[in-house]
Amino acid sequence: MQELKTDILVVGGGLGGVAAALGALALGRSVVMSEEYDWIGGQLTSQAVPPDEHTWVERFGVTRRYRALRNGIRRYYRDHYPLTEGARAWDELNPGAGWVSRICAEPRVGLAVLEAMLAPYRAGGLLTVLQPYRPVAADTQGDTVGAVTLRHRDTGHEVTVQAAYVIDATELGDLLPLTGTDYVTGFESQSDTGEPSAPATAQPANVQAVSICFAVDHVDGDHTLDKPRNYDHWRSVQPHFWGGPLLGFKAPHPRTLEIVERSFTPNPDDDPLLVDADQRKGGGDMNLWTFRRIAARRNFVPGAYASDICLVNWPMIDYMEGTILDVSEAEKAHHLERAAELSYSVFHWLQTEAPREDGGTGFPGLRLRGDITGTTRGLAMAPYIRESRRILGVTRIVEQHLSHAVRGDQGAVRYRDSVGVGMYRIDLHPSTGGDNYIDVPSCPFEIPLGALLPRRMKNLLAGGKNIATTHITNGCYRLHPVEWNVGEVAGMLAAHCLATGAMPHQVQADDTRLATFQALLQRAGVEIHWPDVRAY
Repeated sequence: MQELKTDILVVGGGLGGVAAALGALALGRSVVMSEEYDWIGGQLTSQAVPPDEHTWVERFGVTRRYRALRNGIRRYYRDHYPLTEGARAWDELNPGAGWVSRICAEPRVGLAVLEAMLAPYRAGGLLTVLQPYRPVAADTQGDTVGAVTLRHRDTGHEVTVQAAYVIDATELGDLLPLTGTDYVTGFESQSDTGEPSAPATAQPANVQAVSICFAVDHVDGDHTLDKPRNYDHWRSVQPHFWGGPLLGFKAPHPRTLEIVERSFTPNPDDDPLLVDADQRKGGGDMNLWTFRRIAARRNFVPGAYASDICLVNWPMIDYMEGTILDVSEAEKAHHLERAAELSYSVFHWLQTEAPREDGGTGFPGLRLRGDITGTTRGLAMAPYIRESRRILGVTRIVEQHLSHAVRGDQGAVRYRDSVGVGMYRIDLHPSTGGDNYIDVPSCPFEIPLGALLPRRMKNLLAGGKNIATTHITNGCYRLHPVEWNVGEVAGMLAAHCLATGAMPHQVQADDTRLATFQALLQRAGVEIHWPDVRAY
């Protein structure tokens, strides 16, 4: 078995993991980062989900390094893609002109920019990336993690990494059970959290659906694939709250729960420069083609793209049959295989049975674009994970801290130990417990440092969706820029503690130490409060 020693181990190379590594590396610390898939970047890349962001993202409300990622994506297109003159001159270029985000882009571009951000530290020897490796064991002494063992996905080769600090930036909080860290899954009870929307009894197996996304385009010819396994089953599924078959354009509107019918029009002749991806104006997914479009052909010179490219992350691919948390490896694999079957079935239904505006059925010109998502099977490399195991932290973020229905115009709770900001609606997808959407307004919120700190473990930090939210508040803390902010702060905190000799819990608890750390964050471009704009 190979052994490595480093200052900081980051387990998981998604957005939180990459941000954690960058935060620590910029402060001069050595880092080993592992990632279980072939691509780093998590929900932005291997999961193929364009960034879900708040409406002010172009001006404020994200960290400087996250803004560098967004700017880098736009620069990559300008440097390497045949953009039209109009698109090239568009300061806030949205390559896909999708309505879900102001920067819908192909996953490989995000990957290229993330790799470039890490490249100097790899070359300088401060950063070692282990890929594709996943954690399988941990050595703990009391409340301290001494080492983590990682196993190669394909060869079984194992590496044990010793580190002063360990950051769990995995998609599912995989280190929490391995290290004996106290955590929770699913829906907490109202008696536990006091949340108005929580059930009377805890539901630990009730988690948000996972989805296996895929990219499609539409060209001339018949590209119909063979009927997928269990297609007839998925065609017959009809959740009690859905308003029709799961494989169909009818589904609940997330915000109103009214049964509505989406439209699907491949390659509309729209002007991408006129797309206004402002989520304040509605959910935006009534036209499924343009909602998560990641390449708008009219942004590029004629002939560069035969078709738009559309990312399918739609209501009908949400897999609700079971959780992949705290089950056997066999059961987890079973559920992920079923989720893939559902995605293939949705695609086949689109090719063969989906109603068209001209009165016909099916779109045989649709093609799976596995080359866009980096796979030969046509689907995304990794499942889209909305909900992780969550630490029981020093501070727990609950619904009444930020729900607009509770807080109103006074805004979200301001935390003395704020280390970042975020904003998104409390957006919960249908769940394994049979719940419909919960999609309600929230107030622009802060990220408390205490939510990154397990109550007991001394040198283990949460670096992603595993912070101390609840099932409900995870709905707005799980998105791309917040995950990045959490990871970046975790990496900087570990480096800061190594430099000062203080422990993370001491930094959080002591006002003087906390102020010093918050000043460090602000110098690095981490916004810890929302702007207070007033007359002058």
